Amino acid sequence: MLSALAGVLGFPVGHSRSPPMMNAAFDELGLDWRYVRLPVAPDRFDEIVSALPGSGYLGANVTIPHKVAARDLAGELTEAAAAIGAVNTLSFEAGRILGDNTDAGGLVDALGVDLRGVRALVLGAGGTGRAAVWALREAGAEVAVWNRTPERAAELAAEFGVRHVASPEPASVLVNVTSLGMHGEDLPAKVGLDRVEPELVADVVYGAEPTALCRWGERRGARVVDGLEMLLRQGARSFERWTGRSAPLDAMRRALRRL
Repeated sequence: MLSALAGVLGFPVGHSRSPPMMNAAFDELGLDWRYVRLPVAPDRFDEIVSALPGSGYLGANVTIPHKVAARDLAGELTEAAAAIGAVNTLSFEAGRILGDNTDAGGLVDALGVDLRGVRALVLGAGGTGRAAVWALREAGAEVAVWNRTPERAAELAAEFGVRHVASPEPASVLVNVTSLGMHGEDLPAKVGLDRVEPELVADVVYGAEPTALCRWGERRGARVVDGLEMLLRQGARSFERWTGRSAPLDAMRRALRRL
């Protein structure tokens, strides 16, 4: 019998690469855990999540469309989750549900640079955009936000005390948190990134091949962080919260990259 279960809650969730990545981490450290996909319709989210601890679950990741519902369900929130207003990691501990947001810290981990005083441009103002803006601001970056719907960028910028821009502007760090590129769209052409000239490009989107944004960044000599590395880093933080062990990043990365 397994000592613990964990999983990823989403709808749909069949595309998630988290199970092989997380199971590789458990196997690497000899932990008797198993991580599974948990497809849950929005109208059953509270019911299913409340039943997970009694079924042997110690934690769960949360993806679209449940991150706000997870925030509302959690009895306690970390500073990041409360500030961002979204939860992507639930921990079931001694009868309580703790909500965390590891998207934020995972982004900073993936970028791997000192962000103090760095000009950063975030493309997108949705839930992951909120995490990115908060994380970059907390790390000391000078943050600007662009979104296809300017009003959303303005609202997000006002809430977090950063700037919003009507069109992409020069920045050392460029972070895409829109879904553009998920289906092969040419994000640089659609958005108009010629003026940005970044030294570092990060894209939350991932697939079988590098996205158009990642290819664009490489052609310009920028260091590129793809969506798989960002998935790895937020997953590593979830793993460490649940297990109290350092995440085996190399084993997790190999599992992601060979899919």
